[in-house]
Amino acid sequence: MNREILRLAIPNILSNISVPLLSTVDTVLMGQVSASHLGAIGLGGMIFNFLYWNFGFLRMGTTGMTAQAFGADDQSEMSSLLYRVCLVATGLSLMIILFSGPLGAVLLDALQVQPSQRGLVMEYYLIRIYDAPATLLLYGLLGWFFGMQDAVSPLIITVIVNLTNILLSIYLVQSLEMGITGAALGTVVAQYFGVGLALALILWRYRHQLTFIKDRVFAADKLINFFKINFDIFLRTLCLSTAFFFFYSQSSVNGETVLAVNVIIQQFLNWMSYGIDGVAYAAESLVGKSIGAKNLTKTHSMIKRVLLWGLILATMYSGVYAIWYEQLVTLFNSSQDLLILAKDYYWWAIAFPILGFACYIWDGIFVGLTASKSMRNTMFVSLLLYLATYYISRSIIGPHAIWFALAVFLGSRGALMTVLYSSRGLKVE
Repeated sequence: MNREILRLAIPNILSNISVPLLSTVDTVLMGQVSASHLGAIGLGGMIFNFLYWNFGFLRMGTTGMTAQAFGADDQSEMSSLLYRVCLVATGLSLMIILFSGPLGAVLLDALQVQPSQRGLVMEYYLIRIYDAPATLLLYGLLGWFFGMQDAVSPLIITVIVNLTNILLSIYLVQSLEMGITGAALGTVVAQYFGVGLALALILWRYRHQLTFIKDRVFAADKLINFFKINFDIFLRTLCLSTAFFFFYSQSSVNGETVLAVNVIIQQFLNWMSYGIDGVAYAAESLVGKSIGAKNLTKTHSMIKRVLLWGLILATMYSGVYAIWYEQLVTLFNSSQDLLILAKDYYWWAIAFPILGFACYIWDGIFVGLTASKSMRNTMFVSLLLYLATYYISRSIIGPHAIWFALAVFLGSRGALMTVLYSSRGLKVE
């Protein structure tokens, strides 16, 4: 069982590591320009994290349903899910582009972007918005690969896309001196390249399994179930992106130096989350397959094993941050004022992997169980606790209140899902 977990988890971890690496490179490139550019790339990235994370159901919902179809050996449903998610992703992305103007204005206002950075953030936004079709399609396509128990194809796609993005960004920002425009343009080009690569891999590896059966793709009961599960995950993800959007909003009002430090330490959290998500993605695939095959004993054992692997990985991250914290901070910006301030946040960087690993792993488990209702409810309760904690503590601990609230947010999510599984088992919905 450990071999089965690692067979999927290791490629997922390797591919996930390249995702925050891209964000890290963009942050480093902008940090070399100025603290204002560093903050702007953090805010611009948060806008798209908020915007696109809300459509993360295209990956998660597709993984859970495809994995269950795989476990049940339902070839027709596996094919239908691929066509279904591609059609939905295309339609949603066109709506995003259609309403991009007013959407951008609302997001910048909500993020409380300061006048000195508004131009830079808007410059980034107006270019990045055109990668919406590619980004949403990749969500769906990667989710389908994971559901098919294929972690190698997503590894190839993600690593190549992010390497392409990094090389383009370095060339456009440093060689052509295009600044934040170059960082945005590199991402857009790389995302479309990724869609082409994903479709090529599907045609190469799965073309004999793909059949378009109109009545099956558009079957009323299948569509209702598809949208029901995905709508719950959408609401859950909306709460998650709201939490991080609020984090950057409150960081922004505390000045450029505090914002820059929070952007840097948030990178540490990203590194941890994407690494542990590699195990969570394996949980989605394997738990879904076991449930589809109606092997309940194996499902329970799998859940215990993935939680253990998540804890092991989280402990390794905490150790790295404890030893090399200052060196990692200086990768982004060598300002002495920034480094002095960053030292005050040392313990947050160490604590977050241990505090947060459980909620990431439980997310993967609940996706495999298609327990979307419970994912939605636990996230909503945790968001309320997060906001309440921040407003109660900010007059007591100042800028650290947002980190304390985020710790409560991640910890409560993991605790609530643990309680639900303990009380309801595999009947959790």
